[in-house]
Amino acid sequence: MKMKKLLYFFLFFCFFFNANAQTASIESADKKYDSYAYADAINAYEKLVKKGVKEERIFQRLGNSYYFIGELKQALVYYKELFNINENQEAEYLYKYSQCLKADGNYTRADEALDKFSQKAPQDSRAILFLKNKSYLEDIKGNSGRFDIADAGVNSADSDYGSTILDNKLVFTSARDTGSIVKKNFKWTNKAISTLYTVKLNNDGSIDEPVFFHKRNLEVNLNQSTPVFTKDGKTMYFTRNNSVNGKRRQNENKITFLKLYKATFIDGEWKDIQELPFNSDEYSVAHPALSTDEKILYFASDMPGTLGLSDLFKVNILADGTYSTPENLGSEINTEGRETFPFISEENELYFATDGRPGLGGLDIYVSKISKEGTFEEVQNVGEPINSKQDDFAFMINSKNRNGFFSSNRDGGHGLDDVYRFTENRRLICEQQVSGTVTDQETGEVLANVTLVLFDEAGKVTPVEAKTDANGNYIFLNVKCGKKYFIRSSKDEYLPKEVSFAVKKSTGSVVMPIALEKKPKPIVKAMPVVIKANSIKPVKVNITIGTDLAKLLNIPMNFFDLGKATIRKDSEPKLQKMVDMLKQYPTIKVDIRSHTDSRSSTESNQILSDKRAQSTKDWLISKGIDAGRLTAKGYGETQLVNKCADGVKCTEKEHQQNRRSEFIIVSM
Repeated sequence: MKMKKLLYFFLFFCFFFNANAQTASIESADKKYDSYAYADAINAYEKLVKKGVKEERIFQRLGNSYYFIGELKQALVYYKELFNINENQEAEYLYKYSQCLKADGNYTRADEALDKFSQKAPQDSRAILFLKNKSYLEDIKGNSGRFDIADAGVNSADSDYGSTILDNKLVFTSARDTGSIVKKNFKWTNKAISTLYTVKLNNDGSIDEPVFFHKRNLEVNLNQSTPVFTKDGKTMYFTRNNSVNGKRRQNENKITFLKLYKATFIDGEWKDIQELPFNSDEYSVAHPALSTDEKILYFASDMPGTLGLSDLFKVNILADGTYSTPENLGSEINTEGRETFPFISEENELYFATDGRPGLGGLDIYVSKISKEGTFEEVQNVGEPINSKQDDFAFMINSKNRNGFFSSNRDGGHGLDDVYRFTENRRLICEQQVSGTVTDQETGEVLANVTLVLFDEAGKVTPVEAKTDANGNYIFLNVKCGKKYFIRSSKDEYLPKEVSFAVKKSTGSVVMPIALEKKPKPIVKAMPVVIKANSIKPVKVNITIGTDLAKLLNIPMNFFDLGKATIRKDSEPKLQKMVDMLKQYPTIKVDIRSHTDSRSSTESNQILSDKRAQSTKDWLISKGIDAGRLTAKGYGETQLVNKCADGVKCTEKEHQQNRRSEFIIVSM
């Protein structure tokens, strides 16, 4: 009996010891994960999995660890296990799972995961972008095939990435083994510390052997990468681990983040290395890019105000050498995913890498034209072969010869990341020419000097005006592809007309003929009527077909609340004048016409004006006017009385002139 008790005690002790050892192992792995030591965390978690531990959180973190070091296929293994344990995961795991499925070439299942993600997080910009364009693969296909790519010839068995050009030399980042006796590793990947190398680009296309980039001042035991140089070659901005006097610096949680530094080229060396003032020990700031005029510095960061895991920001470089407050580039560019590695071309295009938009897998490279006002035009995926199923990033291009470099961890490379060179043989810009002939609807006669205004559905495109020539022809050049547009035409003696059309996502032309209808000529027949205006004694006037009774009776142009189609109570006494007039002269027939200003969309304005015209007709009928004497029609924003079209800045008073109701005599 005593022996049995001892045996039970021994078994309990072993169980207790194993349980405590397992708990300690999990805590140790968690500590590595929380400090961004993902490679070490992977080793610790995988040891637990091999021992049979199947906790949901372990598979979550294993998947995330591989995801963050760019090994998406291995991340997929653990995300699959995670969803086998419990398919009801947070939305973010569904999104990462979809990215890993793409890396494995399974776009059908990836889109199924994105559908589930969109149901769980409908307000997430990534869900909105996916639902808005489920045919994104077709769009990417249309943008593909524009580049010839090749190995840059500088790659090693380790990580090589983030290239730029200085004095006909390629400057890039590498974690290659330098042959040092002591090899320092980066905890994020457990690979060698990365530093800057340079290689001469010869005119015949060959390259020399890579060497350290200014070894004396920049070769330190810290990660440093992604430099950008001013055009005079005297100033460099670059990324480096948080450090003081060459020693790594950690925050209170013992985490070392990335920071931006500035160096000046003095007497053949990079000196006066300064930390930029918007860095912090609590977040990373990395991967600088300069605007074409070198007055704006762009970068990636996860600082407060970031929409996702990392966003793109900018600061103004002020005349005295100081910097403005960092400004997030906003939701036009940033998503809840990762935006990183910005580059500004000489044509003022922003190239960047993100996993937050519908793409081919991992980080894809996108481009957006920066307008003169500083806003961003449509963001487009640059397509294959630049983008792949894996991570593609650090794109830079010479706008003159269309040559450049980018980085990728795609299959078939030398190491973890590799630098590739490319030549762009076809531009991404997609524009169409829109033209046509304007004619008389009845006779077919061509009409000269017709004014036409082109604008897009959202009113984001500044209206462009054209006039028909002597042969009735018009033309609009450089119309962006893939949008819906409207042309509003007007000419004296003709009714205004608006036509809509869609421009396909391919370069070409659109022919849009327009036929205008002549304004009906009023029957020259005068009818004397007596009216009371503004409580003054009765006045006898002559009315004709085409007379607007609202103006004659001094009835206000608008008697509706903003956005509504119900007549306000305070407007009814004034409208009663119309009732009295129509009852006094029972042979008069009236066409009720409702107009809006150009604000809001064309479609909603048309619907609103239709409702208002019908509401006015119904009100007059309710007051005893025969329905057969009334017609009603809404014209939306098609018959503006001034310049205030979409995109034109106008005062409230000017917009008010377009919000009007008319009561036009059509018979008497």
